[in-house]
Amino acid sequence: MGIIKIIHGDLTRQTVDAIVNAANTTLLGGGGVDGAIHRAAGPELLTACSALHGCATGEAKITPGFHLAAKYVIHTPGPIWRDGTQGEAQLLHNSYANSLALAAAYNCQTVAFPSISTGVYRFPLAQAAIIALTTIRDFLATNDTLQTVSIVCFDSVTLAAYQQAAQQY
Repeated sequence: MGIIKIIHGDLTRQTVDAIVNAANTTLLGGGGVDGAIHRAAGPELLTACSALHGCATGEAKITPGFHLAAKYVIHTPGPIWRDGTQGEAQLLHNSYANSLALAAAYNCQTVAFPSISTGVYRFPLAQAAIIALTTIRDFLATNDTLQTVSIVCFDSVTLAAYQQAAQQY
């Protein structure tokens, strides 16, 4: 079974087979981690994403990593938090599960995720961390391809939330 790492760092600098982009549904770049990935990968990423014609919330699509240390970028639009009654938890689970399945389908052994939907999409951090870690743990229990899945936390608040969530199971 693979391992889960929770680290503080810059997702765009991770040397892994794939990084996951918390994208918007257009896949054409944006703010936060999405913008940082597009800047680090170079203009080729926008061209590759344009050819994908968007992506539905909770689904995932893959492109090369171009100028990143990662071979691939897996793009998944996480849900925008409304009030918790609009299927947000299931959609967030789907973002992680579909990204993991796509990584395994491309024979990735190492994958790095950001904290999906907890920035401008306002998903409550503590709840998002539990969903992320539970989904990753459950996937690793049934899949032998992935060896290491990292959650790369941009700031200390996010790191603390994931560390606390990890202690709950």
